[in-house]
Amino acid sequence: MAGDERALIVTLLLEDQAQARFDRLRAEHFPAERNHLAAHVTLFHALPGGQRPAVDAALARAAARPPFDVEVSGLQLLGRGVAYRLRSGELSALHAGLAAEFDPWLTRQDRQRLSPHVTVQNKVEPAVARELRDRLAAGFTPHAVPARGLGLWRYLGGPWEPLAEHPFAG
Repeated sequence: MAGDERALIVTLLLEDQAQARFDRLRAEHFPAERNHLAAHVTLFHALPGGQRPAVDAALARAAARPPFDVEVSGLQLLGRGVAYRLRSGELSALHAGLAAEFDPWLTRQDRQRLSPHVTVQNKVEPAVARELRDRLAAGFTPHAVPARGLGLWRYLGGPWEPLAEHPFAG
């Protein structure tokens, strides 16, 4: 829809095998009635929908770079959920460049330091989250997963509408 003002979301896209693994974990551990989304790595939570052409163009420019790996570095307790922490200097630099371009539109949340992660459980009792974190941590080994590009989505009040994918060049 032209002129749609609903918020835009920007994500880092992971290669298919890693995405499928995180999706399986999310399907298994996220309360089904609240699980409207595939697993994702949110970079920006709420850019203005009316700026879609400018956001899309910025993502296309940012994606004109080689793919890179992101380290899955550990597990993070979210209070009422569990996430896998991610770490990458290249991702931090990419995010900083986009944040500079999007600066006039950034919300307070999107101005915070990037803490990339993939949430596989949320909206559960804290004890349930602690148990899952401990169980997943027991067999965890840090490893790298390839990032394949940037995704643009429109927030629909729960679900997200996919708008564009910008694969990394190379």
